[in-house]
Amino acid sequence: MMGQINEPRYVISIAARMIGVHTHTLRYYERVGLVEPARSESNLRLYSDEDIERLRRIRRLMEEMGVNLAGVEVILKLLGRMEEMQRQIEAMTKQPRRGR
Repeated sequence: MMGQINEPRYVISIAARMIGVHTHTLRYYERVGLVEPARSESNLRLYSDEDIERLRRIRRLMEEMGVNLAGVEVILKLLGRMEEMQRQIEAMTKQPRRGR
């Protein structure tokens, strides 16, 4: 299942409809670096399920919590770091303990 959530599958018009924003909003989010959709051979933007979830999170932060784009960027970076740290902790706890 993990590979499937990263699989690019939605063109920009479908992604925008799923999230409830205009296509130009998604282009802007890409321009400022909040999302990086894959590109097809014909250079169409293709969004994965993971991208869609990230875009929904961005929209919630902005609309429901009143966070501006700069704040969204900081929050997403911090969340990414926290997820990476959680993965590292889980990997460390799975390693056998030495010397006791």
